[in-house]
Amino acid sequence: MESITLRRIGEELDVRPGLVSHYFPSAEELVAEAFGDAASGELDALIPPAAPDAHPTARLAAFFALTSGPAWNAISALWVNARHLSRYRPALSSRVAEQEAAWRDRLSGLLADGVAHGAFRTPHPVVTAQMILVVLDGLGADAGAEHDVLPPAVRRMAITLAEHELGLDKGALAPH
Repeated sequence: MESITLRRIGEELDVRPGLVSHYFPSAEELVAEAFGDAASGELDALIPPAAPDAHPTARLAAFFALTSGPAWNAISALWVNARHLSRYRPALSSRVAEQEAAWRDRLSGLLADGVAHGAFRTPHPVVTAQMILVVLDGLGADAGAEHDVLPPAVRRMAITLAEHELGLDKGALAPH
């Protein structure tokens, strides 16, 4: 993201940079918008906003099934890069904070739904959601493309944590 310029985007789109700057006054604004769109799209794919007929345990298991492999590695790398650059770019910093809140809210909403349905037991769905996200972030930052070489216990760390914190039997969230 640090190498994106309005000129380069214009060249990639085969338009004049002025057309790009008409919609985005700076490369920083464009990067923030692109990150926000990518992170929102990934969130919607991982935890769809509305699934009233799906059981909370099945929804959470589906979430964990999707949080590994090349696609997840790509979004993890994007988050690592965005968080690093957000220290110097206010627009991106704001967008990263918005996306972190959206992810935390969506996951904690799923967990709260599970508690309401008697599927999960946790007194603090928001805290449990944050713990899960921290583990997934750590695995994404640490493992990257090397995910397959991690020991199975490490690859399953977020699932193990979730099962423990939600009062589920071991293996309840394992991919089937």
